[in-house]
Amino acid sequence: MTSIWRTSGWVLLGASLILALSLGIRHGFGLFLAPMSAEFGWGREVFAFAIALQNLVWGLAQPFAGALADRFGAQRTVLVGGVLYAVGLGLMGLADSAWSLSLSAGLLIGIGLSGTSFSVLLGVVGRAVPAQQRSMAMGIAAAAGSFGQFAMLPGSLGLIGWLGWSAALLALGLLVALIVPLAAMIKDNPLPTQGHEQSLGEALREAGGHSGFWLLALGFFVCGFQVVFIGVHLPAYLVDQHLPAMVGTTVLALVGLFNIFGTYIAGWLGGRMAKPRLLSALYLARAVVIGAFVMAPLTVWSAYAFGIAMGLLWLSTVPLTNGTVATLFGVRNLSMLGGIVFLFHQLGAFLGGWLGGYLYDQTGSYELVWQIAILLSLMAAALNWPVREQPVARLQGAGAVA
Repeated sequence: MTSIWRTSGWVLLGASLILALSLGIRHGFGLFLAPMSAEFGWGREVFAFAIALQNLVWGLAQPFAGALADRFGAQRTVLVGGVLYAVGLGLMGLADSAWSLSLSAGLLIGIGLSGTSFSVLLGVVGRAVPAQQRSMAMGIAAAAGSFGQFAMLPGSLGLIGWLGWSAALLALGLLVALIVPLAAMIKDNPLPTQGHEQSLGEALREAGGHSGFWLLALGFFVCGFQVVFIGVHLPAYLVDQHLPAMVGTTVLALVGLFNIFGTYIAGWLGGRMAKPRLLSALYLARAVVIGAFVMAPLTVWSAYAFGIAMGLLWLSTVPLTNGTVATLFGVRNLSMLGGIVFLFHQLGAFLGGWLGGYLYDQTGSYELVWQIAILLSLMAAALNWPVREQPVARLQGAGAVA
């Protein structure tokens, strides 16, 4: 790990700080569901749809943000994303209708996240470190994002209690604006041309014709479904089960805390074991953890145990999935190809966020969504198992930067 910091420390530190801010603030959006819905008399579907739209827009914009970062360097992409994210939070704090909430929390924050989250920043990290250290470096950056989730949840809850939900969002907008100066640390330039440079079209055709690419993408769909459903709806679910509101916040904070260890361990293991097999094991473990949570008697301590267990599995999929894409296709177009895989994650996120609110409003229960989450885990485990970490023919015998 020392050699990672020696060769690319500023890039890794900058990426880590930006991910901590970007993902940490996003992780707390579920805390705003109850106060906003109560003030305006909305059902849960209104807020859930806005957050689902955010994830969908984020996913749709991600390949384009990644392609721009790959070709022109990530610094400008991060800068624009940070500005849009901050403006979106400010307007979300002023939202008073379903339309204005969808515009701010959905459209603007969704685009902002595409420039300030994993696909762009892990692409930067992947280009900055040697191939043998790539999985570990991605794990460190992802762990920093996890620390942001842990740190920002109690901070967001404290701001809501102190200032009210509207002013709390304005304060968070000022905080996320720190991404703008931090972008100066992202010293990322396109890789130098070595012979024939693969065009975007060639990269897309190569990845599109590779079965492993689509299996990874479909597996990542499941990850998105689960983490957004849990992140948005778990606090309300626990209140419905007559647990104090603080328990939901604590559970999500535990997810963020133990996610630090989970992502770091996943990055470390990914440099030593087959990453697709690790992904299959992670999804199987998620099925067991979710099944045990919904079938066992619910208590404060079982909720905390769920937060710890899910935290270890939460974003562990990210360095493993992105690391596998880098192994298969190289790092020249990693931000774009990772962005396409991430689009599937966000399609799942849209479905998980929206379906949770819709089915709750229709049935008064989250039971069916929990069942869907378990079945999807089993599907993702099966999808990742046949993927092989064999570089495409273009890279065999060539350098890792192609």
